[in-house]
Amino acid sequence: MTIGNGHDTKRPNELGSVFDLTPAALVETLSGWGEPAYRASQILEWMYARGSTSYEQMSDLPKSLRDRLAESLPIYASQIVRRSTSKDDTVKLLVRWPDGAMSECVLIPDDRRRTACISTQVGCPVGCVFCASGLDGLERELTGGEIVEQAMRIRQLCGPSDRLSNVVFMGLGEPLANYDAAIAAVRTINARWGMNVGARKITISTVGLPKAIERLADEGLQITLAISLHAPNDELRRRIVPWAKSIDVQSLVDAANYYFHKTSREVTLEYVLLGGLNDDPQHARQLVEIARRMRSNVNLIRYNPVASLPFHRPTAESSRIFLDTLRHAGVNTHLRRSRGTDVEAACGQLRVRERG
Repeated sequence: MTIGNGHDTKRPNELGSVFDLTPAALVETLSGWGEPAYRASQILEWMYARGSTSYEQMSDLPKSLRDRLAESLPIYASQIVRRSTSKDDTVKLLVRWPDGAMSECVLIPDDRRRTACISTQVGCPVGCVFCASGLDGLERELTGGEIVEQAMRIRQLCGPSDRLSNVVFMGLGEPLANYDAAIAAVRTINARWGMNVGARKITISTVGLPKAIERLADEGLQITLAISLHAPNDELRRRIVPWAKSIDVQSLVDAANYYFHKTSREVTLEYVLLGGLNDDPQHARQLVEIARRMRSNVNLIRYNPVASLPFHRPTAESSRIFLDTLRHAGVNTHLRRSRGTDVEAACGQLRVRERG
């Protein structure tokens, strides 16, 4: 598969990492090496429960097996290229994969939670006009194991006294356009044998692909679905989100209602406030009408400016009026506190700067 910028989106032909393997797949691999099945449980416990970063730490494995695993199935395939820490304690990592591709992941701490924000693609095919993620288009997909590896990288930052409580698929890329890998990662992050993060603490954020949302609803997962709406009418949304040219707002409403019907989970509508573009009180009133047509809550985000793009952060006053308009109409709405603005924590910024 190729895209407009000429990059091949297939992952290079590599063995991958052990994060790509389910317990059954690991048992099968080890069986092919003549190893007993119980070795898989030992390896998974060391990796996920104990947080081992190398096979040398797995003292109950034979050295010959540790050596073979290190050669054939590395635990961490990525290298941390850059680490940026904000004054609000947000930490952003830029990681490079063996083929040179780079993705971003973020630790967002607060008083109650430690949240990992992770990527599902290298670059992004959607091309939202305000976002740095898609400035160079889509380079390639991430595998399920690479997605999990980012969450594990962030868990390492939490330290021994804090556990990773939430995982959000809100980094580079469109998760539902890399559906199989994203769902495989969700299942590993949620599994008792894996990272053991509760399903309701996992969020997939999508620009809104109705058929994929319906497919997700049928997976039997209790995860949170967030739809990146960013505009309350089709005309404005087509200007902001290029993929909206073929996806109207009503189809997203229908998909969101199907998701709620199948999962009993309210959908979150994400709305990035862009100063002078989509933050007018009239837009807020239109958004009220959309929210009333589904079981949802609204998450407002004040735009984090990107130096090379012509959009700016809304004023505090316009943001407050927008928020109050929704709340006074009975819509459950939150204005998300901006995090990491001093370390370019908005999606794609660090990667763009590193690439020049």
